[in-house]
Amino acid sequence: MNPDPRSADLAAPRRRLWAALACAAIVAAGIAVYSNSFNGAFIFDDVSAIQENAALRSPLQSLVPPGKGGDNWPRRPVTNLTFALNYAFSGLDVRTYHAGNLLIHLLAALTLFGLIRRTLLLPALRDRFAGVSVALAAAVALIWTVHPLQTESVTYMTQRFESLMGLCYLLTLYCLARGASSEKPWRWYGAAIAACALGMGAKEAMVTAPVVALLYDRAFLSGSFGEAFRRRRFFYLGLAATWLVLGAILLLYEASGGAGFGLGIGAWEYARTQPGVILHYLRLSFWPNSLCFDYSWPIATSAWQIIPAAAGIAALLAGTLWALCRRPVLGFFGAWFFLILAPSSSFLPIVTEVAAEHRMYLPLAAVVAAAVFALYWIGKQFVRGVAESAATRKLLGGLLAAAALLSAAAALGYQTFERNTDYRDAISIWQDTVQKLPGNARALNNLGYAYSERGRADDAFLCFNKALDLKTDYPEVYNNRGVAFAKIGRPADAVRDLDKAIELKPEYAAAYNNRAAVRLSAGRYDEALADCDKAIALLPDYAQAYGNRGIALMGINRLVEAARDLDKAIELSPTFAAAYNYRAVLRLRAGGYIEALADWGRAIALQPGYADAYINRASAWYLMREYDKAFADLKTYEQLGGRPDPRFVEQLYHDAGRTK
Repeated sequence: MNPDPRSADLAAPRRRLWAALACAAIVAAGIAVYSNSFNGAFIFDDVSAIQENAALRSPLQSLVPPGKGGDNWPRRPVTNLTFALNYAFSGLDVRTYHAGNLLIHLLAALTLFGLIRRTLLLPALRDRFAGVSVALAAAVALIWTVHPLQTESVTYMTQRFESLMGLCYLLTLYCLARGASSEKPWRWYGAAIAACALGMGAKEAMVTAPVVALLYDRAFLSGSFGEAFRRRRFFYLGLAATWLVLGAILLLYEASGGAGFGLGIGAWEYARTQPGVILHYLRLSFWPNSLCFDYSWPIATSAWQIIPAAAGIAALLAGTLWALCRRPVLGFFGAWFFLILAPSSSFLPIVTEVAAEHRMYLPLAAVVAAAVFALYWIGKQFVRGVAESAATRKLLGGLLAAAALLSAAAALGYQTFERNTDYRDAISIWQDTVQKLPGNARALNNLGYAYSERGRADDAFLCFNKALDLKTDYPEVYNNRGVAFAKIGRPADAVRDLDKAIELKPEYAAAYNNRAAVRLSAGRYDEALADCDKAIALLPDYAQAYGNRGIALMGINRLVEAARDLDKAIELSPTFAAAYNYRAVLRLRAGGYIEALADWGRAIALQPGYADAYINRASAWYLMREYDKAFADLKTYEQLGGRPDPRFVEQLYHDAGRTK
């Protein structure tokens, strides 16, 4: 009997309606589980990548390669441009950066849904999956969206690098799938090439996208590599050309210093450790109960650490290769997983992060898809065994699938919602890390720094001392402890620790700059100047070092040079409150009252608790005979704990005609 053509005519619109509802559900779920992330603070790399990154102050500047020794974050110019657009829109309002990250994640989720749905409607799979294409695509995309393993790529603002690259990767494949069934395919193929090129500027892991696109073509579209090349050879030449984009970026932009050879970890040491790391990623995919911001993963040294994990990964790789040859559709899941992980989880050492959850952002899609399709097959067999009629099987299968999906999404979404709270500030994320890994010296150091920034000196020193017990030759701890000593008025201890940091790491620009700050507070201007010169020689775009050198030059009355350095500090770091304060002092000395007041206003806007800016501005108001304003700033200064010069206070009261 021939099928009724009217049913076919109705099927496509019905699928489109269900697809629209599925997209709405995915977006709603994503917004719900990340709704508590918007007020999370800048933490860890966010500070240097966003908050203090002068390149983001202009969208055009964000694309310019830095000079030698400069800020290295612009190595990924496309992502950096999105941060610059955030800054142009709202300055450093963290909510808009979180909103941007979530928007990218939701767009990636919708693209993943569209890719899976259209793949299931391709001729090779249509007969088996057309009726459930929307349901299966929605299940994969929904679980992927709310999975807590994604929080590091969404809630941690810096890892927009990962999620934006993931969006471009998915768009490349989606546009390929659309082009293959379009009457005007080159519009879609051109969009795929553009997405791939943008992805190369988002993060280097995009390098595998042309290969994965070819594997997708062979598995789902053409049936063989030869046929794929015959149909779309110019498309693949275009995709291959995007490697030139990546090559140009690698040549023009300096490396961050955390990835590559010759950095203390060899290729073999890194490679033999990665099987254990990858198995950990897989475990977290199914049971994400112990997410950690900084694993400080140890290099595998013993046979017990290396062989079992390597054997497990070798078996998975062998299965993937077999499936690629015999069952390309199944093999594509494994190829997707391993190829996307390959740049960061093979032999190229990334010494600062041997293991990092954000690397699973895209590979997780393959794991989730494989699990969903496996459960669909199992459920189908179960329903066939317990129900006789087709109507009963359809109803029972639908109820079981809905119950399973909603339960999984709710459980995973709840964990994501809870995990977001760990990112609310630097103290909470590092406390969580130390609680899970008490032997992580880097986490202890960062927790100590966060405590010190909050004025919790005792807690800070406890963390620093524990970190040094674990790792006695840790220059970053000595540097941070030295700064903490300076804050509580122990300059001798501060200099001792900073000397030790420099001894352990002679090229440590931050330690020279911090020692300069301690020496400035003691009036040792010449020594401070030498330290600033050294810091700037090591890091030519070091805003804080220019600021401190400007202050040192003021101390020895080299005012023209001081003004130049303070201008440079503000140019490099427009949020540098102290530089505005000291430049205002210089401008006041030169009679530039309006300019000085503008600088103090900026300093106070950036740092409302900046006591010195208030008392300095009070002196300017006094000179301008704006006594009411001078008294207001003096009062604020005293409320912030400042102790004004009694002679200034007495003169202010006298000239204003007031009595105390």
